[in-house]
This record gives sequence, structure tokens and C-alpha cells, in this order.
Amino acid sequence: MVNTKVTLSGLELDNPIIPASGTFGFGYEFAEIYDINILGSISCKGTTKDARFGNPTPRIAECTNGMINSVGLQNPGVDKVINEELKKLSKVYSKPVIANVSGFSIDEYAYTCEKIDKAPEVGIIEVNVSCPNVHNGGMSFGTSAESAAAVTKAVKAVTSKPVYIKLSPNVTDIVSIAKACEDAGADGISLINTLLGMRIDLKTRKPVIKNKMGGFSGPAIFPVALRMVYQVYEAVSIPIIGMGGVSDARDVIEMMLAGASAVQVGAANLVDPLACKTMIDQLPDVMAQYGIDNLKDIIGGGH
Repeated sequence: MVNTKVTLSGLELDNPIIPASGTFGFGYEFAEIYDINILGSISCKGTTKDARFGNPTPRIAECTNGMINSVGLQNPGVDKVINEELKKLSKVYSKPVIANVSGFSIDEYAYTCEKIDKAPEVGIIEVNVSCPNVHNGGMSFGTSAESAAAVTKAVKAVTSKPVYIKLSPNVTDIVSIAKACEDAGADGISLINTLLGMRIDLKTRKPVIKNKMGGFSGPAIFPVALRMVYQVYEAVSIPIIGMGGVSDARDVIEMMLAGASAVQVGAANLVDPLACKTMIDQLPDVMAQYGIDNLKDIIGGGH
């Protein structure tokens, strides 16, 4: 019998598979399709201090082996997330969740994280300094080691739960940014968020996305994500949640060999709502096929 359990900052997960923020709503919608308690955890939809409608439409574009989105952090704001969305989720999901938080200033990050830190449903706070779809916020904090460290330090000062910083791949040196977050007190790193991409409509000769550019995700970015997880694992001693183009249980194993302690699944959920369930079902067979008895044993095994 194989052991699929993994640990993130003292939090034991039944398996390493976690739906990524923004691709699974607040989770309870999927409870109508299958028992979501089989999931390792859920990274909830990105939450900001105030409610956001998001970016103008169209904000989705299809690509070969992927998609571009520019949703722009649409969410009801932190108070409603705590008092309504997490409460709804707790009726159908009994495990601690990952609260994904974004902001437009260091003060906003700190304010929102301090509030959500008190929510009993939350086990880990994932601080998104990497959203490419908003102006004057999100990714602008994650493309500089100093800014990412400043956000980390501010959030750690007002929270008691583990803080994972979600990093952008749209940089030349991901390692120095991850190291800066670790030095500033981060408990873990999540990577990668989406790459910046665009499409142009041949008929109108204008960008398909109203916002012109958006986050490129899907199977096409998996090798980039894998490379960055591999590099960061060699530089930090805190856990990594790997993500980016994960499409099946073999990708999960590969991401863990690169150094991920757990794996988030994003765009695959938008293609197939049962994607995470299928991966969890596949995992024991794939582990047996490759002679893996205990998933914890293979973390970083590709180094």
C-alpha cells in the first residue's frame, strides 16, 4: 500500500494535489460533482481587501496547449470571503484551506492577511505577489527581490499561520527573489504563477484580450515551471508548492522530484472539472509503476 501523504509547514495533507487559486472558485461549487474532501487542500480564489469586479471582457483567449486569462482578481472582498464564502465551503469541506491574498500596496497585503489569518478554515496563507492581470499591484511586487521581501515581512508581522509567497515567472532571476522571501520570514514558496502572453485576432487585427495581455497557463508552461521549482529548491530550505501546467499524476511526480512538497493544479480544472479527482485516483498506480512507496521520500529526488 503506497503512502500519498505529504506535509506543508506542519499541516499534513492526505495527498499533494491542490486546486490552484482562481481555477476552482471557493471550492464548494465542485462539491456538486464529487466529494472534494479527497483533495489535499484547496487554494481559494484570490482575495483582496475590497470587492473587485475584475477586468473588462473579453478576458479569456485559447492557445495551443494552454490559455490566456485576464480576469483581474474578481472577488467579493475579504470580509465577504471570511463571512460567506469560507463558511459555505466549510459545510462541504472539512480540511484546512489555503487562503490566496493579493493587494495593491504593502498595507493592503498586511490588512487582508491579518484578517484572513483569524479565519478558522484557513491553514496556510498564500500571498500572491505575481498576478500579471492588474495594474499597480500584484506582479509589480513579485518582480523585485526587495519588494517581495517587504511584502513578506509586513505579512509575517501580523499573522500566526504559515505564509507562502506565490512568485512570478516573469523575471530573469527567480532564485534571488525566492531567497529574499525566505530571508524575510516566508514559511514556503508557491511557484509559478502564469507567464505573460497575448493573442491577436486576425480579422480585427486587435488583441483578443481587452486588457491586451494576460496570464498564459496550461500544459505548454510545465517545463518552465519545473525548471524554476528545480532551481529554487536548490537555493531555499523552506517547502515549495509547485504549479504550472500540471495535467496528470505523472506531472505531479515529476514536480515533486524537482523539489515540490505539494502540487497545485490550475488550467486543467477549467478543461475538466474532474481533473484533480482523476489525478488523485491515478496517483497510487503511477507510484507503484515507478517503485515509489512513500511520496515524501521523492521530494527533490531529481537533484
